[in-house]
Amino acid sequence: MIGIVDYGMGNLFSVSKALERLDAAYFISENPEELRKADALLVPGVGAFPDAMQRLNELGLSDMIREYAATGKPVLGICLGMQLLFEDSKENGVTKGLGLLPGTVERFPGQTAEGESYKVPHMGWNKLRFTNASPLTDAVEPGHVYFVHSYYVATEDKDVLIAVSDYDVEVPAVVGRKNVFGMQFHPEKSSRLGMELLSNFTRLAQ
Repeated sequence: MIGIVDYGMGNLFSVSKALERLDAAYFISENPEELRKADALLVPGVGAFPDAMQRLNELGLSDMIREYAATGKPVLGICLGMQLLFEDSKENGVTKGLGLLPGTVERFPGQTAEGESYKVPHMGWNKLRFTNASPLTDAVEPGHVYFVHSYYVATEDKDVLIAVSDYDVEVPAVVGRKNVFGMQFHPEKSSRLGMELLSNFTRLAQ
């Protein structure tokens, strides 16, 4: 049973519908004690990093997610939920994240090194490039997935990069270490490839 963390900033409808299409059992809760009983945790997210961390802290979910990850059971963050897994964010100042993965969330500069401007947010389909083996990518062929984000993760630890995409800078698209995973794009909106990646995560919960 997958526990979807409800802290008031996630697209719960689209994520839950995707799990239903995969015949994956799930429940939605903001209660830390209920979520501890899940076989896997899914942390969705849409909005600003500081607001999200404030909500997680207020609900007692920040410590719960850290403690849950320490048990070795699978955790997946999607979009903003992925960014929350990292050490901190520079969105509207500096805000500490959950600290489960090494890296900092930064805004796309919107200008190349040559001085050419480009659109922020990064919105639309972009191709993945697999970089490290992971159970999330087992039997999956790389292709295009759907992104909507103005911030990306900057990390010097290349071992946590499962798949990357390019949008002026190298964008960590799928990340992971041991039992903690993240997807910057929306798998539920990314056609076959996104659903295959999400399906592989649901198998980890069995």
